[in-house]
Amino acid sequence: QVQLQESGPGLVKPSQTLSLTCTVSGGSITTSGYAWSWIRQPPGKGLEWMGLIAADGSTYNSPSLKSRTSSSRDTSKNQFSLQLSSVTPDDTAVYYCAADQSFHNILIINPGSWGQGNQVTVSS
Repeated sequence: QVQLQESGPGLVKPSQTLSLTCTVSGGSITTSGYAWSWIRQPPGKGLEWMGLIAADGSTYNSPSLKSRTSSSRDTSKNQFSLQLSSVTPDDTAVYYCAADQSFHNILIINPGSWGQGNQVTVSS
C-alpha cells in the first residue's frame, strides 16, 4: 500500500492561492490504474472531493471548485499538487491527499490510502 504525506502552509490570507503537495512513497504515481486525489474537510462538515490526477496525468476537478483549482504532478519527485485560488475563510479545512486503484472509490470518497492531513486556515 502506498504512503502519502501532505505538505503546505497552515495559514493563508484571503484572496491568495493555496498550494499543497503530496509526496508518495511505496509506489509510483505513474502506475497504471491508480488515481491520486485531494479531499478536504471543513470544520464541522463532511468530506469534500476536490479533484484527482490519473496515472496518465489526466486531471479531473470537482465542478463546484473547477474554476479555482489546478492540479499538477512532478513524476521525478513522485509528487502531485493542488492549487486553489482566491481562497476565502470558507476554504478553511483539513486537506488530505488520497489514492486508490479505483476511480469509483475516489469519487465516493472511500480511497484505500490517505495522508495524515494538512490543516489550512484562511484568515487575515
